[in-house]
Amino acid sequence: MPELSKVNLLQAANGADLLTYHSVGELDSRALHVLQVENRTLDFHTHESDELFYVLEGQFVLEADDAATTLQTGDMLIVPRGTRHRPIVTTRVKCLLVLGE
Repeated sequence: MPELSKVNLLQAANGADLLTYHSVGELDSRALHVLQVENRTLDFHTHESDELFYVLEGQFVLEADDAATTLQTGDMLIVPRGTRHRPIVTTRVKCLLVLGE
């Protein structure tokens, strides 16, 4: 039987280097990462699978072609596969990302 292991996501994010994905596990075939980001805007891009953002601390804007959504501590957003989007981060934010296969 597999061993259960607990992860404190905020502590893991606090220990991650800025702009570096830190793996905290895998769920089926999806990678779970925490990261810290500050003052960064990515170019618009898409993914071949859904992407989940969960804000552990801070806030940022997730911009898509048709809308911009502000995400704050405790908020979660799923970006459906193929959706053009980009995060706009103006202060330090700590997130959990769940990425597809």
